[in-house]
Amino acid sequence: MTETTLTIRRPDDWHVHLRRDAMLEAVVGYTARQFARAIVMPNLAPPITTIEMARDYRAEIVAAAAAAGHPGFVPLMTAYLIDGIDGAMLARGHAEGVFVAAKLYPAHATTGSAHGVTDVARIYPALEAMERAGMPLCVHGEVTDPAVDVFDREAVFIERVLGQVVRDFPGLKVIFEHITTAEAAAFVESAGPNVAATVTPQHLHINRNAMFAGGLRPHAYCLPVAKREVHRLALRKAATSGSPKFFLGTDTAPHEVHRKEMDCGCAGIFNAPHALESYLAVFEEEGALAHFEGFASEHGPRFYGLPLNEGTVTLERVAQEVPARIEHGAISLVPFHAGQALNWRLV
Repeated sequence: MTETTLTIRRPDDWHVHLRRDAMLEAVVGYTARQFARAIVMPNLAPPITTIEMARDYRAEIVAAAAAAGHPGFVPLMTAYLIDGIDGAMLARGHAEGVFVAAKLYPAHATTGSAHGVTDVARIYPALEAMERAGMPLCVHGEVTDPAVDVFDREAVFIERVLGQVVRDFPGLKVIFEHITTAEAAAFVESAGPNVAATVTPQHLHINRNAMFAGGLRPHAYCLPVAKREVHRLALRKAATSGSPKFFLGTDTAPHEVHRKEMDCGCAGIFNAPHALESYLAVFEEEGALAHFEGFASEHGPRFYGLPLNEGTVTLERVAQEVPARIEHGAISLVPFHAGQALNWRLV
C-alpha cells in the first residue's frame, strides 16, 4: 500500500546561508516554516568573527523570522575562523551559548571566503581550545591550489588537510559539510564517532552534467560543484543508509537572478522553499522512507549534543510544481527544481 502522508519529528537544517537585510527578509521564512533550528553560516561581509557580531546577527535573524510568521525559529550561530583567531574567545562564546560551532573556510574556496584560513596550521591553537571546550568544527572541504582540478578539490582536501586534522584532534567533533564525492562518504564512514557529514538535496539529485545541459546552466552551479554520477550515487547510498554519521544540511545559498546570470556568476543553489520535499523524493526513490526521520530530525542534534525537537511536521503525497521564480519585493530568485514537479508537499 502506498503511503499518502508522512509525519516526522520536526527537523533541523544543519547548514544555511540566510544573508542580511532585504535578502534575509526574503528567504528566512522558507527555512523557518520547515525547520525548528538551523546552523547559520558566518561568511558575510564582514564575516562573523566575534561574540558580539554573532549576537547581533542572531537578533536580526530572530526578528526577521518573527516578522515572517515564525517566532519560534532558533538560529544556531557559527564563528568564522581566520588565521590566528583567539581560541579562548571561541571557547567563551561556546560556553555562553552564542557559538554552537566554528566554520573553517579555506581562503578563496567559495563565496565569502576571502578572509578564510590560509593554512590550517594557523588555527591549530584555536582547534585545541575548541577540542577542550567540546565545540564542533564545521568544514568546507576543498583545497584552493590552482594546480588541482576543481572536480578533485574535495578528495585532495581529505588527503592534505582533513585526515591530518582528525588525527591531530581525535576529541574534536568535525562536520564535513556538503560532501560531494564517494571519497568523502567513505572517509566519514570509516572515521571515528566524532566525524559526521551533511548532504545537500542538490548533490543527491544532480551530477555535473546539469551545469551543461543544453547550454550553461548557472542555477545548477554551487560550490563544491556537483561531481560525476558515480559520486551522486555514493551520496544517495550514504544519506539513505540510516547511518547516524550523515544528516540534513541544505547549504541553501540564495543569490538574486542577475547575480547568477552574469559574467562570473555566483555559486549557490536556493533550495530552501522545497527542501524537505526534495530530500523526501530521494528517500522514496531509494526505498528508504523508514530512514528519512533519522536523517532529517535525529542524527544532527544527536551529533551536536542538542535535544531532539518536540513537534512534528507532515508531508502529503500531493503533486506540486515548483515556480520558475520567487519574487519578494525587488528581489527575484530561482529556486532549486524550478519549473519541475515534486510528488510531496509540506502540509
